Amino acid sequence: MQTPQPHRGFSRRDVVRTAAAAGVAASVGPFFHATPAKAANSLKILQWSHFVPGYDKWFNNEYTKEWGKKNDTEVIVDNINLNLIPSRAAAEVSAQKGHDLVMFLAPPSVYEEQTVDLKDVYAECEKRHGKPVDLAIKSTYNPRTKKYFAFSDSYVPDPIDYRSDLWADIGMKPDSWEDVRVGGKKIKEKTGIPVGVGLSAELDTAMAMRAIMYSYGAHEQDVEGNLTIRSPQTLEALTFVKALFQETETPEVLAWDPSSNNRQMLAGRSSLVLNAISITRAGENDKLPIHEKIALAKAAKGPVRRMGLEHVMDCYVVWKFAENIDGAKKFLIDYIDSFKAGFMASEFYNFPCFPGTVPDIKQIISKDSKAVPADKYAVLSDVLDWATNVGYPGYSNAAIDETFNTWVINTMFAECATGAETPENALNRAEAKMKAIWAKWKDRGMI
Repeated sequence: MQTPQPHRGFSRRDVVRTAAAAGVAASVGPFFHATPAKAANSLKILQWSHFVPGYDKWFNNEYTKEWGKKNDTEVIVDNINLNLIPSRAAAEVSAQKGHDLVMFLAPPSVYEEQTVDLKDVYAECEKRHGKPVDLAIKSTYNPRTKKYFAFSDSYVPDPIDYRSDLWADIGMKPDSWEDVRVGGKKIKEKTGIPVGVGLSAELDTAMAMRAIMYSYGAHEQDVEGNLTIRSPQTLEALTFVKALFQETETPEVLAWDPSSNNRQMLAGRSSLVLNAISITRAGENDKLPIHEKIALAKAAKGPVRRMGLEHVMDCYVVWKFAENIDGAKKFLIDYIDSFKAGFMASEFYNFPCFPGTVPDIKQIISKDSKAVPADKYAVLSDVLDWATNVGYPGYSNAAIDETFNTWVINTMFAECATGAETPENALNRAEAKMKAIWAKWKDRGMI
């Protein structure tokens, strides 16, 4: 944006040009059309480019347009690559200027002091649709400060996507993590096709490593938010991932990005990945023959429990410096009223944080016209029995958020898996970083 120049008055040339323009406008008479009046307000939204393109088509071109007309508001939606959201958010906070609504794909707890409390938004949505799922509250509420620093409309299940033909050929199914290791090794030795669980600095790896940790009984923190990363269970999980990498994977996973598992599975180059249903939907929508061979399974069992994370946790924040705070809040409330349409537009990708908005969800996902078999997505009907939040068993606080977004856990597992560090040394390095993070946020009274 150019810096406004100080007013210097009109020159004779300016006056002549203005008068001439006015004369032309008058001469064209009824053929001259005035510019339509602008909306009284604007609402600027920043969010990712959805992995199911049909959702963005509905949200950008249908829902926000209709909402804007009803509320005399010009809604501007900026879709960007998911990897760019953290840096864009940081830039807006630094400038104290930006969008009215920003959607993160994991709990943005470190920004609590920069956000509006959305308690009233949750209260109104609960009044209309019943209580939200615990997963939403654990991801957007700070019990220490009593503040709802974000609002979650939806979460994305993170099942196992696997090649049913390859796993049937060895007479196994990936029900547990030990099954994944043993079966994955057999398939790789027989066909050369590896398992694809990321070990890099990216979102999917962060979710996958925590799924393994939690299923092994390891956690970053306890219920009260105290650091608990050092435990025999963490060392056991590290040892397992080292074996999984060395026996079933290839070094490619050390440089994966959030869409690598999608590409590998659809190209027939992975026997199993952890991902949302964007893989199967892409296969169906692009009419790729392999989609009929891709099956879904619940999160894998570990020695302690069956547990996975949400693949994506939609968390909207309203900045304190937003120009249309009231409009942003109203948009979120109204969006939940229309959530079922969004659920359908996402092709079952976005699951409701307010279950009352899609009361017949089990019936809907049990029979799908594109899926082969038609009940492929029915495996997600009990997702809340095995999906949990980042920071389990506690809340997603600022220390958890910083640890997540600086890839401390990802790095710990990668160092151990590759043999760059022993499990004990990898844990020592991670614990030292996490102690500093926890101390910082405790000093600020955030945990």
